[in-house]
Amino acid sequence: MSSTWHILGAGSLGTLWACRLARAGKAVRLILRDAARLQAYQQAGGLTLVEQEQPRHYAIPAETAEAGGPIHRVLVACKAYDAAPAIARLAPRLADGATIVLLQNGLGSQDEVAEQVPLARCIFASSTEGAFREGDFQVRFAGQGFTWLGDPANPAVPDWFGDLQDAGIPSEWTVDILTRLWRKLALNCAINPLTVLHDCQNGGLLGHLGEVEALSVELAGLLQRCGQPEAAIDLAEDVQRVILATAANYSSMYQDVRAGRRTEVHYLLGHACRAAARHGMALPQLEHLHQRLVDNLRARGLPSA
Repeated sequence: MSSTWHILGAGSLGTLWACRLARAGKAVRLILRDAARLQAYQQAGGLTLVEQEQPRHYAIPAETAEAGGPIHRVLVACKAYDAAPAIARLAPRLADGATIVLLQNGLGSQDEVAEQVPLARCIFASSTEGAFREGDFQVRFAGQGFTWLGDPANPAVPDWFGDLQDAGIPSEWTVDILTRLWRKLALNCAINPLTVLHDCQNGGLLGHLGEVEALSVELAGLLQRCGQPEAAIDLAEDVQRVILATAANYSSMYQDVRAGRRTEVHYLLGHACRAAARHGMALPQLEHLHQRLVDNLRARGLPSA
């Protein structure tokens, strides 16, 4: 089996992983959206990662999805709504038993991908690492975090997992990856939409703690009903801790909206509301928040699903 890491998506986290893996001497290849992006990348001469004010350039090979050759391992680092379409384009190149590492926010996109490639091993990931794009193919490492990876269908640690330690990517294999993903989804649902609606940094929600608390209570109840009691433990306290710890930050959803980009609402708040409906739960605070956010996005001319 090939040891090459194919990285689909040259955004913030995709670039962060690609550069660190390449720096550690691992074989890395980027998969870019189309020929125009590939040409722009070739003109840039590679990726630039800025760490502690020091930029470093990495001339990592790149290709489009239509390039030849089998893919044995691919990190999918694009937005949740792009994951399944991207894998559909790559499907003809996936080797039997290929591994797909899914680094998306929210829930739902992982299952969409898995349904398309039933013979592949889909590994779910949840990351707290911080990075943001400063320019085309240039990313700044914004904060040390951690990444948990796991496979709900197979608890065995993959043989390539040591590559992450070699590359200095703080990570851990866990059999409880769904608990991690549900907890992160709940935190995002309690914080991100409100920063859009109140037009504020995360710390601005300290002036709306009643609203935050009511949402946290409903989300904790949803986690319990969805069979994730551990993800529900002390959720309200953790939401406020995150707000305080990231008070000066703008949420990813806020940044998407301000930049006129599509948000991942379908895989965050939308997923939570659909899960509640499946379980026959009435969650008025959550449902009202979803409707307010949908109305806000539509008023801006942005997709609301």
